[in-house]
Amino acid sequence: MATRLSCLTKRSLAGRAAAHRAMARAALFSDHSLRVRYQRYQHHMQKARALDAKVAASTCSFAVLEVRS
Repeated sequence: MATRLSCLTKRSLAGRAAAHRAMARAALFSDHSLRVRYQRYQHHMQKARALDAKVAASTCSFAVLEVRS
């Protein structure tokens, strides 16, 4: 049961990270000043990197559980 929940969480986090990368790309082409576009891009990429790190951390802990079983 916990494995299923873990997989669903990883997928939703990965999906959110992909959405933030898409928002970052969209920010580059928005109709705002260069400074605002760059700030928005950086904000969304920071969120995407944080979510990717959570996915990687949950993957590593899952692998450790598999080895111990």
